[in-house]
Amino acid sequence: MAAPLKIGIAGLGTVGVSVIRLIDRQRAALASCCGRSIEVVAVNARSRGKRRAVDIRRFRWLSDPVALATDSEIDVFVELIGGEDDPAKGAVSAALHAGKSVVTANKALLARHGVKLAAIAEKNRVALNFEAAVGGAIPIVKTVREGLAGNSLSRVYGILNGTCNYILSRMEQEKMGFAECLREAQRLGYAEADPTFDVEGHDTAQKLAILASLAFGTKVDESAVYVEGISSIAPDDLAWADELGYRVKLLGVAVKTEKGIEQRVHPTMVRKDTAIAQVMGVTNAVTIDADSMAPLTLVGPGAGGVATASAVVADIGDIARGVRTAPFGRPSSRLVATAKAPMQRHEGGYYIRLRAVDKPGTAASIAKRLAEQNISLESIVQRHRGGPPQGGESPGRSGASVPVILITYATTEDAVRKALAAVGRDKVISGKPQVIRIEKN
Repeated sequence: MAAPLKIGIAGLGTVGVSVIRLIDRQRAALASCCGRSIEVVAVNARSRGKRRAVDIRRFRWLSDPVALATDSEIDVFVELIGGEDDPAKGAVSAALHAGKSVVTANKALLARHGVKLAAIAEKNRVALNFEAAVGGAIPIVKTVREGLAGNSLSRVYGILNGTCNYILSRMEQEKMGFAECLREAQRLGYAEADPTFDVEGHDTAQKLAILASLAFGTKVDESAVYVEGISSIAPDDLAWADELGYRVKLLGVAVKTEKGIEQRVHPTMVRKDTAIAQVMGVTNAVTIDADSMAPLTLVGPGAGGVATASAVVADIGDIARGVRTAPFGRPSSRLVATAKAPMQRHEGGYYIRLRAVDKPGTAASIAKRLAEQNISLESIVQRHRGGPPQGGESPGRSGASVPVILITYATTEDAVRKALAAVGRDKVISGKPQVIRIEKN
């Protein structure tokens, strides 16, 4: 059997500890399938004395992650520090320059510096593996980069943030408001004390930028992703979606269009009979559309120590076997820059919820403004849900507002926005319209 593959781990939080425990537990199986044993020999973390679920006294301790990254006794540097800049960036860069392969779960680092780090890895003929950075335990990176290398992909989209999926699932199932459901998610540990990065879509955007690079050969660029979060979603939207045969999910979508690669993150209506609509709670899912097969959907735990450790150890196993490929599926020099696609050009169906003033001419005015933008309606529903309209007015009383739900056929974002702006100027609605894009099957 070949010499052991020696590992240095920087970052001993939940994931780092889980990686050590998984390697311990699977030691014999890993050696058998990889042709060599895998041994953790050195570690680094912010605190040496912190109590952990593993005994780290058996490993050498290095107080500086860069020193660990360049240590002559390790073969692979595992970065689990987190963050887009130093110390993670400096340590990963140092390891690659020193000819060490790197495994990381750091989506923020890759979204910001992925192309540059990939170039260093390629120059030094070492691996830069990051399965755990997108989708947790779901092997989506390897699937897109290697398993589907012979296919032309047209779209990659999915649920990439468990916090948001949990919140939307609870809101739908238990008729809870967003704020209440967020507090519950925080209590259970599914949401951070400051949940902005998750609920406003930025976590999903970083993961989508990585997926788009793998799928379409673009440079990883988080700034090229259009982002909306879920804080504007109301229980009424979820109830109407259910009645109309849809479910609302926060999706990251990268799609090839005639105008280039469109990358967007936003609340999305998906038909309830699709695979991705069935994914509830903190689970993640990614669907891939390719030219030579039916859509492929991968589903699994998207976060947590054990799930993330599973992906990290799989990456280490590849290195032990001698598997090395370009980090983003093709040489970094061939990755192309992509500009942020203006959402005004987006084409698709739309859900629109209005509070229409209950007076003669309102419906005609709304219809006129939609027709001016060549927007055709698949369905229109006007109904008093759960009692009197907003403000407590009685149904039918002049000046009261009533909910009107519109589902459009395929149209453009620009047309929808222009039509709604004109409806607002006509003063036939109250409040701000709710608009949710509908993703085609």
